[in-house]
Amino acid sequence: MSSREIRLIEEADDQWSAVDVETSVVTQGETRQEALEVLDEAVALYTDDDGTAIGDEVAYLEDHGIDPAEVTDPRDLPDFMQ
Repeated sequence: MSSREIRLIEEADDQWSAVDVETSVVTQGETRQEALEVLDEAVALYTDDDGTAIGDEVAYLEDHGIDPAEVTDPRDLPDFMQ
């Protein structure tokens, strides 16, 4: 069984942020549970079927019919999260 580190942050606006430390995927929700559920979905989308991070993100998006030019970088965190 592999381990997974997740951080939960209660934001000033009563929202919760969930951070998957290994992949740097960040999600938000109105509750801790919602933030975690969205995080699970986001990490699943971010990783390949075997759970490893997607190597060529541009090719992955194009393979799924998404124009990479229309996608903002999810690693561009708001100032308060940096």
